[in-house]
Amino acid sequence: MSRPKLYLFVGVPGAGKTTVAKLIHDTTGAVHLWADQARQAMFDKVSHSKAESDELYAYLNQQTDELLAAGQSVVFDTNFNYRKDRHYVAQIAARHDADSLIIWMQTPVAVARERALHDHHRDRNGYNITMTAEEFNHLTDHLEPPADNENFIIIDGTNLDTEAAKQQLGI
Repeated sequence: MSRPKLYLFVGVPGAGKTTVAKLIHDTTGAVHLWADQARQAMFDKVSHSKAESDELYAYLNQQTDELLAAGQSVVFDTNFNYRKDRHYVAQIAARHDADSLIIWMQTPVAVARERALHDHHRDRNGYNITMTAEEFNHLTDHLEPPADNENFIIIDGTNLDTEAAKQQLGI
């Protein structure tokens, strides 16, 4: 029996994280925990406040813990752009003898910016607001790349080649 796997993402908004998350889900059957979708379902009016984010991630971390404990793989679809956050969920995986893999989406910033600031990105996520350039820049400026001691692969989300991505992911 194979060990469950926790898939985490690093990348700027619009880099292609959700596209790859859906690919992993569709190919492996891993449970897709999509933070944007969960946020929209949990809160009538999305604010991205610290309190809202704390509640959202407490819930998603609990879901991750329960799913991995049950032997299910998880695709945790959000920006894990801070090492401390990646480390926290990697510890959840380790407690359940699950492997974890960071997928670093390295899409050119100009391409990702165009995607993230466009209405179709908002519509796909079910939001009633569009990301601003300032919000995009803040997230981009504070991204902490994976360290050498983290288990990660790099995928370019510019023109995603599904078969190449599957090969890189080992699925």
